[in-house]
Amino acid sequence: MEQTAYRVVQEALTNVHKHAAGAEIRVRLAHRESEVAVLVENGPAAEGGSDARLPSGGNGLVGMRERVTALGAVSCSARRTRGFRVSAVLPDRSG
Repeated sequence: MEQTAYRVVQEALTNVHKHAAGAEIRVRLAHRESEVAVLVENGPAAEGGSDARLPSGGNGLVGMRERVTALGAVSCSARRTRGFRVSAVLPDRSG
């Protein structure tokens, strides 16, 4: 679960770097009694920011969704304020 939460944040931040350079980013983690919630949100690219033109296999969000689905659930969506949101709720089975 910990590695999956880390990968969700890593993939979301990579996507911001690739597609919304300079955007404001908010990362939130919440550890509850039986789950860990991860939320990564970004706004639009900063003025003058552009696509980083980094290589992309195009499977980042798909792979992340597959990893998280094996443990819990994931949601990826566009935001009304031009930006992106990735959220995951993962069961904490550590005790």
